[in-house]
Amino acid sequence: MAYFWVHIGPMKHIWLVGLLFLFIGTTAAAQADIFNPMRDAIKAGNAKELAKHFNQSVDLNLEGNTSIYSKTQAEIVIRDFFQKHPKSDFAIVHTGSSKGGLQFAIGRFVSGGQNYSVLMRVRQVGEVFLIHEISFVKE
Repeated sequence: MAYFWVHIGPMKHIWLVGLLFLFIGTTAAAQADIFNPMRDAIKAGNAKELAKHFNQSVDLNLEGNTSIYSKTQAEIVIRDFFQKHPKSDFAIVHTGSSKGGLQFAIGRFVSGGQNYSVLMRVRQVGEVFLIHEISFVKE
């Protein structure tokens, strides 16, 4: 990565640094916005609402049991998980993206004193972002 410095005066430096922070903040906010409806569905323990954000097939990992399910099957499996593990709390703690444009979120799901690390990976399909992988792994 190359760095260069161009002397443009002190006020313009402040403006450019501010613009850079605005861009970084906007990108982070946009990533978080992608996951807001998914976060809300998990926070509510609502498998039906979460399934609205599933791709046609979903890689699902629940406590080490990994399988690929259709959207409908994944909803049933997640519903059963939520029934067995009623949520106490859920929060997304980190979002990001890969070089290939894959968006991800890492969260913490709490149920009955047990903590689960949650990873969601989404892909853009048309105008929307859909979950193609989600995992709940006991910490």
